[in-house]
Amino acid sequence: MRTFKFIAPAALALLLSAYRPLPTEKAVSDFKLLATTGRMVSLADYPKAKGFMVVFTCNHCPFAKVYFNRLNDLSKKYGALGVPLLAISSSDTVNFEEDGYGKMKEKTAKEHLTFPYLYDGSQATAVDFGAKKTPHAFVVWKENGKLVVKYAGAIDDNGAEPEKVVHHYLAEAVDALLAGKAVDVPETKSVGCTLGIRAKK
Repeated sequence: MRTFKFIAPAALALLLSAYRPLPTEKAVSDFKLLATTGRMVSLADYPKAKGFMVVFTCNHCPFAKVYFNRLNDLSKKYGALGVPLLAISSSDTVNFEEDGYGKMKEKTAKEHLTFPYLYDGSQATAVDFGAKKTPHAFVVWKENGKLVVKYAGAIDDNGAEPEKVVHHYLAEAVDALLAGKAVDVPETKSVGCTLGIRAKK
């Protein structure tokens, strides 16, 4: 029996769009994490925000690396519309030294990141959100005094070839919410490196 190591982009898009479990609509907690600028950042720092794009990512993962430019674009577009983007690295720095705070600072400067890049050394924020991969994107909306997850999953359906993206899942979720509509695809399968949550003793 033959096995297939690669999935064509069109097939991957179909798989992602078909992966539509019911949205959890779960509430998450605010956090206060160290940014590469040296200051502590929390969602409460954005009182006028309508919601947030929160993306768990890291330096070392090949899947995550290809998205930093796209995250810059998303940050510029939707930050101006009241939906800031915050990136969080919750990677296990024992196994991946490239994901340490110092290297995150270098990444921020080298790639001219336009959004806060935050260090979740305890991995508590990743656990609260249920992040599994890098990248793993979430749209969190302010609703009745709570921070409610409205979308979770992939940023889009083609990491390798941005010009061939068909479904901009993260952006489409934000567009729907800004228009006062429900998110058509509330959850997709995130594709990337395993986050590697450490077992708690």
